[in-house]
Parts: sequence; structure tokens; C-alpha cells
Amino acid sequence: MSTYDAEVRALVEADAAGDERAVEAALRPTTLAEVIGQERVREQLGLVLAAARGRGRTPDHVLLSGPPGLGKTTMAMIIAAEMGAPLRITSGPAIQHAGDLAAILSGLSEGDVLFLDEIHRMSRPAEEMLYMAMEDFRVDVIVGKGPGATAIPLEIPLFTLVGATTRAGLLPGPLRDRFGYTGHLEFYETAELQQIVARSAQLLDVRVDVAGAVEIASRSRGTPRIANRLLRRVRDFAQVRADGNVTRSLANDALALFEVDELGLDRLDRAVLDALCRRFGGGPVGLSTLAVAVGEERETVEEVAEPFLVRSGYLARTPRGRIATPAAWQHLGLAVPDRAGLAGQPGLFDD
Repeated sequence: MSTYDAEVRALVEADAAGDERAVEAALRPTTLAEVIGQERVREQLGLVLAAARGRGRTPDHVLLSGPPGLGKTTMAMIIAAEMGAPLRITSGPAIQHAGDLAAILSGLSEGDVLFLDEIHRMSRPAEEMLYMAMEDFRVDVIVGKGPGATAIPLEIPLFTLVGATTRAGLLPGPLRDRFGYTGHLEFYETAELQQIVARSAQLLDVRVDVAGAVEIASRSRGTPRIANRLLRRVRDFAQVRADGNVTRSLANDALALFEVDELGLDRLDRAVLDALCRRFGGGPVGLSTLAVAVGEERETVEEVAEPFLVRSGYLARTPRGRIATPAAWQHLGLAVPDRAGLAGQPGLFDD
């Protein structure tokens, strides 16, 4: 059985079982050659891995940064696959004590790849232990307390740490400097997402024409994870309310049902803009007030809605609060006030 046939079989079984997480995992590329987009990171990482294989050594530690859904976990899986090594997966929030990290590191074997997601959320004691593990491949385990405490050195097999973070600025310099390669994943272009949608549709056995794939890709906010999620929802719509074929018209109807507009804004995005423009006159509005107005938590608005709205030019952050730009008013079909986009900015004669 070929690799492709095995992937399709695993995907069909996961889909039949209704396991959405398994379906999403099955849609991930398994080699660098299969990765669509991210050309710079793909070329640089390929060079690092090829050189390590040529020397018969484990590759340098790798740090991957970028917004959620762009493929950091996928890249970690690919690194392990390209090196023919097992992949161990954990996350920063799961490591609250140095002992937690020591237990994980002591269980590694020679050449293992350790993927540490959200590495910036590790506790400080564990972070300091990681410095020595990355550089000297050993850790000191403290036994006892007070004057009678002793440090027992623990040797660790050579391994490759792949750290992933959505907030690289929160990583301390000493930790960031210990990574031999740092790659930043960028948002995808619509043409790249179209290829991803076409590939996923083939694996899911969904018939999607070019126009349908473009329609889904253009509403995916530059993110493959969102593109695959929208494709599965459009597939459901096509299966239940049509003949199973995804065209541009059908994709448009399906995404309208799921409240994703032509620019990729969803219900929360539009609620934020609507509250900002209609209730608060375009701002400035404090984040907490805005969150209460849309009935969501402050963190949800800040981490889920705001990044895309700011990147798309609909919302701006100012020292006095959030403001709506002229594009936001236009998108809601509202008349643009004279000072739209300038609210919250000091005027010529303001103190």
C-alpha cells in the first residue's frame, strides 16, 4: 500500500468514526515536499535537516513562531518524519514544575524530537532547567530541601527540541538564543489556500471545482486550519442540501449559513464591529467594555477577533481604546463619519 493510499484509508476511517481531530490530523502534510506555501521556512528547514542527516547527527533545536493554525505542529511532525525519529509532544502550560520537565527529558531516547507547544507559557523554574538541557544535554535534579539538598546530575540523550509559540516576544533572550534555527510562519495567500483546499478535498473525496475552492480559500483568513474547517462544513452542506458537488454558488450559500461573510468575518467579528460603530460611535472604547457589549470574555475578543480585524484594517488599537476605521463602517453599510479612523487620536489643539 502506497503512502497516499494509507493516508486516504486513515482519513476515511477517521471521518466515518466522526473523529474531527483525527480528520484534521490526517489532512496534514507529512513531508516538506507536500507543504504548500511557507517557501522560505521550508527551504531553510530542509537545508538544516539535510545537513544533519548528512553528518549523521541530530539537527539543531528549532523554534517556530507565528499565529495559530499556520502549521507549527505540522512542521514539528515533519521534522520528526524527515529525520526518521519518534516525536514526543507536550506543551508549556503542562510543565509547571522543573520536575515535570525532568521526567519528560529523562524518558527521551537518542535522536528523539521533543515538540513543546506554547513554549512561552512554561514556568520559570522549568525554563531555567531547559537552558542546560538544550545546551549541555544534562539537568541537575535537586533532592531534598534546605542545607541538606543535593544536586544529582542527570545525563540526557542527544535530542532535538522543537518549540512553538504564538508570542515570540514573551520568550526570554537566553532561551531564544539557544535555538539553532528560528522560523516565522506567515499568513497564506489565497492562491496557496486554494491549493490546500483542493488537496484536502481530494483526500476527503469531495468534488470541488476551481471557483468553489477559491471561494472557500478567500474566506479562510489566510489560515489553513480555517480553510480545512470551512471545507468540511461546505461538504456537509453539499451532502445534505445538494448533489455533493461544491461550486462557487453552493460554497457561498453554505458559508452564509455558517455566518462567514465574503471577507472571512464571522459572527464575533461582525458583533465587535457592530458594537464599536453603532453603540459607541466608532470609539475609542476600552477592551473590557467592548467585550461586555458583545457578550464575550475579554480574552476572547482580544485573542480571537482582534488580530484579524486589525490585520484587515477594520479596527485599530490606540492608547485611549479601540476605534473603528472607515473600512469597518463601509463593511457594515454605514455612512462614514467625518473623523472615522481619527477617534482617540489627539487633535491639533488637544492637551
